[in-house]
Amino acid sequence: MAATAQTPAGGRPVAAPRPVRRRRPRRGLRAGLFGVGAALPERVVTNADLEARLDTNDEWIVRRTGIRERRHLGDDESLAELAARSCELALEDAGCAGAEVDHVIVSTITPDRITPGLAPEVARLIGADDAAATDLNAACAGFLYALEHAAALVESGRASIVVVCGAEALSRITDHDDRSTAVLFGDGAGAVVVAGGDDLELGVGGFELGADASKADMLYAERGAGVLRMEGHEVYRHAVRRMVQATTMVLERAGLGVDDVDLFVAHQANVRIIDAAASELGVPRERVAINVDRTANTSSASIPLALAQAELDGTLKPGATVALAAFGAGFVWGAGIVGWKERRSCCA
Repeated sequence: MAATAQTPAGGRPVAAPRPVRRRRPRRGLRAGLFGVGAALPERVVTNADLEARLDTNDEWIVRRTGIRERRHLGDDESLAELAARSCELALEDAGCAGAEVDHVIVSTITPDRITPGLAPEVARLIGADDAAATDLNAACAGFLYALEHAAALVESGRASIVVVCGAEALSRITDHDDRSTAVLFGDGAGAVVVAGGDDLELGVGGFELGADASKADMLYAERGAGVLRMEGHEVYRHAVRRMVQATTMVLERAGLGVDDVDLFVAHQANVRIIDAAASELGVPRERVAINVDRTANTSSASIPLALAQAELDGTLKPGATVALAAFGAGFVWGAGIVGWKERRSCCA
């Protein structure tokens, strides 16, 4: 029922108090992360390749963005197949099979078709024939939004195993003649397996998500033109502020401090944004995941790709406390806190 005005005896009408947003206590089954997988196209586009056709150079690109190379899908290659490969690797890592998956959530702004989305085809390719499948669009923050949805499905008992995938082919919506954006974006896919356990200490912890549509014209792609346009300076400023605020709030809500964070994994948009956010939070560089140099900005795929790379590099180990943060077009943003592989198999 909507709030209505109330009139106390002998007084003027006063607005009814706004309802308090209460969060459900965390008891019993918790969602956790059990597997990770990453897939990149074979085609590598280096800064030298861009120098050959744009008025730019490797030194400027690295200094301003930290990017040295990016991957691009070929015209005849399918993003769904790349996404499915990352999901298969995540399931293998978690010790589960596609047939056991209840729900597939794919975060993307660049599906192979306007409709149907990627998720149904990804589900088919990984053998999740009885799974629900849905696409989610929250730009570069999409992976975090999808992860929260997956955790809610598991903790409510509506699903036992959920695959969350971020998959993007940003090369398809990049103006390759615009030197200010052509250097920034790449293609890739990363996935995690979310399942439940009553023995998880942290699991997929809380999230802080937000949006502000009044700033939408600072980072967007119109249907007609089909390419990304961005006011870089303003996006940088808002990205750092929002990711820091959201991360601070989610840590406070979890009763944790920055010293409790073993690894900070921010959306890999630009190394200067990542460094600025980490510095404001007080996270030392050795506890910050960086792989933007090898992948460029892959939008919602960037966080799972960074998680997979950090584990491969040995900087992310089972039981670690990981802070996640992202910011993207919309504006949308978010942060979350998760325990990394607190139990080895999702089917144990």
